[in-house]
Amino acid sequence: MSHRNARLTVHGRRLLIERVRAGRPVAHVAAEMGISRVTAHKWVRRWHAEGEAGLHDRSSRPRTTPHRTPATTEELVCRLRQDRKLGPARIGPILGLPTFTIHRILLRHGLNRLAFLDRPTGQVIRRYERDRPGELVHIDIKKLGRIPDGGGHKILGRQAGRVTRSGMGFDYIHSAVDDHTRLAYSEIHPDEKAATCATCAGFLHRAAAFFTAHGIDRIERVLTDNAWPYRKSHAWRQALTDLGARHKLTRAYRPQTNGKVERFNRTLLDEWAYLRPYTSNTERTAALTNFLHIYNHHRCLTALGGHPPISRVNNAASHYS
Repeated sequence: MSHRNARLTVHGRRLLIERVRAGRPVAHVAAEMGISRVTAHKWVRRWHAEGEAGLHDRSSRPRTTPHRTPATTEELVCRLRQDRKLGPARIGPILGLPTFTIHRILLRHGLNRLAFLDRPTGQVIRRYERDRPGELVHIDIKKLGRIPDGGGHKILGRQAGRVTRSGMGFDYIHSAVDDHTRLAYSEIHPDEKAATCATCAGFLHRAAAFFTAHGIDRIERVLTDNAWPYRKSHAWRQALTDLGARHKLTRAYRPQTNGKVERFNRTLLDEWAYLRPYTSNTERTAALTNFLHIYNHHRCLTALGGHPPISRVNNAASHYS
């Protein structure tokens, strides 16, 4: 398992080694990459001792876990879940275990949601997921009302906020989410109409650069809705050609086809846009960078087994290196 608080991905550690091997002082490279000299020397030392394998995270799992539920008991829990579709509150009394313990066992085996199971057979049929990073990137745009200076209705009250908001207009948040890792990138643009096609094409290029910087070297396919800039724009098609990517459109009136970025949009609203009362639109815009860092490096996603997206990037880099 990759360490969620690691400042550098495996890709970043390779860059560190390349720059040190080029003759640059370790202290200078560490400063420009935002890590301590001690950490930089650690990765250089591991690389000298182990080569490429030394750049991957080591497991923090203890050698023994004497208080873990026995494997035979976990097997009984899984069997009751799959055969009888029972939940933790009903399995617990049968086996004499706390409800929380049952829930953790189901989560560990991917059986925590009945929606993941085929009802007649109990087999896991979890929603689709691409096999490797960059195989499919979901892209969408979210419309969000701007906040007037001094705050909107959450600070001033509904009536006063309605007056100050008049004529403020909207921001448009462009987001890209990698299907396999859930690594996300977002930008805010002030206008949906002016130079929309160029905006979407430029966003795609910058999103690809962001993914490359985090170790996802190539985007193979891009999935979007049927908006005009994605269907008719020459700039958009040229951007896809430049990246060597194919374009896929969702089915009409089926937003769930683009579900991963739609789910990210909900998190974006809950944990950034509506997280707290902002006193200006500039303040909210400035908070987006911090939200993206927390989401990618620290937020535990249930779809990833309680790990942040960057852990999937590190694991994939380890698998394909």
